Amino acid sequence: MPAPWHITCDSCVANLTHTVHIQCVVCPSYDSCVQCWAKGAETGTAAAAATGCEGGNEEVKSPVATGRGHKKDHAYRVIEEHAFPIFDEDWGADEENMLIEGCEQFGLGNWQDVADHIGSRTKEECADHYYKVYLASDTWPLPNMNLQFPHDPKEFRQRKRRRIERLQALSKQPLPPRPKPMASVPAMHEIQGYMPARLDFEHEFENEAEMSIKDMQFEDKLETEAPGDVDLKLATLEIYNARLTRRVERKRAILEHGLLEYKKLQSIEKKKTKEERDVMNKAKVFARLMTKQDHEQFVDGLLAEHNLRRRIAELQEWRRNGLTTVEQGNKYELDKQQRALAIRNPVGLGPADRLASRYTNPRRDSMSMTDATPPPMSYSPSPHLAGIPQPTPIPMHPGMPMSAGKGPRKPPNPLNISTAADYHLLTPSEQTLCSQLRILPKPYLVIKETLFRELLRTGGQLKKRQARELIKIDVNKTARIFDFLVSQNWVKVPGSMSGPPAPGGPPGMSGAGAAPAPAPEAK
Repeated sequence: MPAPWHITCDSCVANLTHTVHIQCVVCPSYDSCVQCWAKGAETGTAAAAATGCEGGNEEVKSPVATGRGHKKDHAYRVIEEHAFPIFDEDWGADEENMLIEGCEQFGLGNWQDVADHIGSRTKEECADHYYKVYLASDTWPLPNMNLQFPHDPKEFRQRKRRRIERLQALSKQPLPPRPKPMASVPAMHEIQGYMPARLDFEHEFENEAEMSIKDMQFEDKLETEAPGDVDLKLATLEIYNARLTRRVERKRAILEHGLLEYKKLQSIEKKKTKEERDVMNKAKVFARLMTKQDHEQFVDGLLAEHNLRRRIAELQEWRRNGLTTVEQGNKYELDKQQRALAIRNPVGLGPADRLASRYTNPRRDSMSMTDATPPPMSYSPSPHLAGIPQPTPIPMHPGMPMSAGKGPRKPPNPLNISTAADYHLLTPSEQTLCSQLRILPKPYLVIKETLFRELLRTGGQLKKRQARELIKIDVNKTARIFDFLVSQNWVKVPGSMSGPPAPGGPPGMSGAGAAPAPAPEAK
């Protein structure tokens, strides 16, 4: 069906939009091609069918719809091509019509087919002209209809002829040699499963698409098919064709964007920062909708925007901190990095000092070392070493960091577990234990269940060494939990005798879990 702006011959229905044609003066809206006019075709006769025109086999228009009663002796006028500019001084009205017609027929963005339809423009010229005239117009969504361009028809036609000759000369040039197929490297088979010689993949996109039609058959006579079977089979074939189209599009995107060169892409991404890699990964979904060049420009634009936003945020931070020059800002960033590095890896502390500082950090899950660290021993020289000078203990200076083994460490702050899950399932003593050990109720219940299962298996007897083998956590925490279970008379240590709690021990402590009685003083 011709477009509304098309001009057709009223005798043979040939398209006259871009060619010279004849218009009747007597009959309104009657147009005729040169061939029909030369044959003397008239409306409502069979003369048009015998003219031998391009559209002679088309249905002849009704004389009521056109110049009814047109005769060959009517006056006429010659209508030439629309070789004059209307929106741009270098674009004729005929080219504008073909541009709109090509966009309607091939779709916006398919500029190569639109340029081929026009015949005198390249795809870049078509895209730039459409954006300039129709999208960037001051009177959008319509182009500016009040433009006037002084032009010479002869010079205008000569420029158009030179453009066509230049395009024809370019089309006659030999095409560049096709690139050699990529060599088959191990990465292609191991990662993508691509076979360059076959231009195919071992596992295609939607590899099971053929399973839906592999057993489909059509009868020799469609009349013998059951009602609805033919429609169902045709719908299945349409779905299969759509899946094949998606497969081809993805294969084209992979080959066009060079996604098979895995190591090359990996080396490029390694040079980017983490934030830039995140932006690139999020933009990969648009690769199927763009060419390789357009996608690279799109990603570069996103990275430029990301860097600008980061730089703006950095400058705003400098301004909030009272910095007014770039030198001050650079020094501020350097000092900030050094402070972060010092917090992460303290300088000047030995391994024992860093271990001791870990227990003063409330964010770390650690336990109190007061029970695991023996009390300081009093120093008294042996009578066998009388007369030999002994080393004098060096007193600790205030402010000197305390290393391991030189004094008691500060226990960590108890953990607030009153809002934790399963807190109500613990006894008050268990709640205190979990708070001191900084263990949540749910993991503690799992540990308790594991130990009780072992107690049922061994008849209620368990050694601390066995508990450490069952519970793979900090051995000091395991020892505290084991001692607590012994104090509650839930665990019997083999070879021990239960009795009353020893003086100084926790409530309910007896047997092996009791504190050792003080040794008698030597007389």
